[in-house]
Amino acid sequence: MSDNKSSEFVEKIVQIRRVTKVVKGGKRLSFRATIVIGDGNGRVGVGVAKAAEVPSAIKKAVHEAKKSLVKITVVNGTIPHEVTGKLGASKVFLKPAPKGTGVIAGGVIRIVLELAGIHNVVSKSQGASSIINNALATIDGLLNLKLLADVEKDRGVELKINFVS
Repeated sequence: MSDNKSSEFVEKIVQIRRVTKVVKGGKRLSFRATIVIGDGNGRVGVGVAKAAEVPSAIKKAVHEAKKSLVKITVVNGTIPHEVTGKLGASKVFLKPAPKGTGVIAGGVIRIVLELAGIHNVVSKSQGASSIINNALATIDGLLNLKLLADVEKDRGVELKINFVS
């Protein structure tokens, strides 16, 4: 059963770092893995885990990413509106783009957006350049997306939007 679960998600290793902890007897060495998983259809998750060996850290990070999966709103391969995601000192600005633009993003932001199934978007990273914070700030921005119908239902009014082509 776990084989079916793992095959539906694409896993990307974003970062593997060697970290040390200073203890009484000297230094304790371990590895930290940062993984992004997604199904390309609106579900994406980020996992970070540490272990004494790299394969163990990757396995634990994939497990964490599966636990943190979120469902996001994708409309015609892009996002419905501009949004800014924040985490710590990192800010990620996401803006919808017309078909054919592609994913204009760098680093981990590109990986998160592609694995979420977003094909046309423009982004800008501001503030700190921490890989983990940028990944989580991107997910924070994606979670803040709302469809027009949902906003109308929440407010109890009909909104008229003028689209300029």
